[in-house]
Amino acid sequence: CSSIFDDDKGHELSLFCVPKHYEEDLDSVIIPNGLIKDRTERLARDIVGDMGGHHIVALCVLKGGYKFFADLMDYIKALNQNSDKSVPLTVDFIRLKSYANDQSTNCVKVIGGDELSALTGKVRSDIVETGKTMETLLALLHDCNPKMVKVASLLVKRTPRSSGYRPDYIGFEVPDKYLVGYALDYNEYFRDLSVSRLE
Repeated sequence: CSSIFDDDKGHELSLFCVPKHYEEDLDSVIIPNGLIKDRTERLARDIVGDMGGHHIVALCVLKGGYKFFADLMDYIKALNQNSDKSVPLTVDFIRLKSYANDQSTNCVKVIGGDELSALTGKVRSDIVETGKTMETLLALLHDCNPKMVKVASLLVKRTPRSSGYRPDYIGFEVPDKYLVGYALDYNEYFRDLSVSRLE
């Protein structure tokens, strides 16, 4: 994965188009949108190469994973259309809730996923912090005896609170800071930005 170092100050907000109503709340842009897109395309290529033609049931973890998921699916679809090797692809959605404001509640609520038994491919996530949320979802999926489960996450935080869990595909490893944008939120705000750091 690509690492953003702990002492990385990010990019000045003045270099990007940031909505005025967010300017006072943000510290910097950590990962510009173009870099996210390039990294996501690389992950899509890795996934298609690794799957070897197996059917992928792609599970989007809402709400924070929807942008990464949509972009990743678009890149996989483009690869399917423009190469000799392709993988069958279907999608499903599940919602996990484990945060109140900027704090983990240590309680994972699963909303949706009535047909988890049909999932046999990949799981997509937005950010892995402690790993507990993903471990809870993976335990539910493994109860359904899938052929295989692989996890792709846009971000993984370096944090002492980590359980040690690491996704199979990682976009960026980031410092233990509160990040918003690219569908990551703080009380439902900031989903419409590139990945930025809250002050």
